[in-house]
Amino acid sequence: MYQPGGSRQPEVDLEQIIGRIRQNFRRSTGNLGGSGVVLAALAIIGVVAAIWAATGIYTISPGEAAALRFFGAVQGDPVDQDGLHWWWPAPVGKRDVVLVTQTRSMQLGFRSTPTGARTPFPTEALMISGDLNIVDVQMVVQYDIKSLVDFLFRVDDPGEPARGVPPGQPDGETLKDAAEAALRLVVGQRSIDDVLTEDRQGVEAAAKTRLQEILDIAQTGINIQTIQLQDVKAPEEVRDAFDDVLRARQERDTKINQARAYENDIIPRAQGDSERIKREAEAFAQTRVERAQGEAGRFKAVLREYRSAREVTRRRLYLEAVEQIMAGSTKIIVSPDAESVLVLGGGGTVTPVPLGPKP
Repeated sequence: MYQPGGSRQPEVDLEQIIGRIRQNFRRSTGNLGGSGVVLAALAIIGVVAAIWAATGIYTISPGEAAALRFFGAVQGDPVDQDGLHWWWPAPVGKRDVVLVTQTRSMQLGFRSTPTGARTPFPTEALMISGDLNIVDVQMVVQYDIKSLVDFLFRVDDPGEPARGVPPGQPDGETLKDAAEAALRLVVGQRSIDDVLTEDRQGVEAAAKTRLQEILDIAQTGINIQTIQLQDVKAPEEVRDAFDDVLRARQERDTKINQARAYENDIIPRAQGDSERIKREAEAFAQTRVERAQGEAGRFKAVLREYRSAREVTRRRLYLEAVEQIMAGSTKIIVSPDAESVLVLGGGGTVTPVPLGPKP
């Protein structure tokens, strides 16, 4: 039969094709006899077995690992070598290929929408601090897989469809409950000031350590990379009061920092001034001591000369003293026969002064 209109195409008759195949098969087996039937059956079985064995070929990409099972039992360590591999196909064996180096994340206390907005989850975020205050803590947990066998087969988890976590993997409800428990334990041991401003990094480190301990005890195979506190704040009902307290603390810290800056400026300056004064005093003392020692040495030298020649030394000292005294004074030289008087100034100048008429 042909379809009306358009190109004429023959209609495929499946029953006719199957009948021809059966006829040819009977004709070939009839020519071969009983052994031909056996050979044909073995050939069909061989083809089916080859196709079945070919389905056991799989590929490991960079960062992936495969957990192998034989009749449901895990066999050895996961395969993590890149390239083509083979394992028994189903139903004898099974392989689970998972990207183990991928960094995954979980949000606690909020959920992000595709547009970037945040939807708060107060039941997860509200908790009591160590000083009996209520604080709203939002957190992001980043993790990867460190043991594929434990991750796939140790924990039966209901999963979390909102994050795309299928049932059976421990990074669903198990990870969320463990993260919430670890965070509540750490926050419950610290004051609200530590959680809000003063020691956020300490809270993150302590929560990461506590969460890793819980997951290792449960043998989840999860490795916690980082824990990051997001929006940490007081509850909405007391937000204004807490904001006032935070502003007051910031002003206090500002004043403290200014005082420390002034202290760091004035103390080194005062220390420098005191050190300079000490050095000047030491230099003055050294000068006076050396001068006194010099004068004492000069006196001793004169004393030795005086003891050896008393009259000569006495006259020399007298002349030196008179020279020093007269050097800076004005001297008048008068001669009985002179008609003028010579005036010797202190700078060595000589000035003649005429005398009046003789009587």
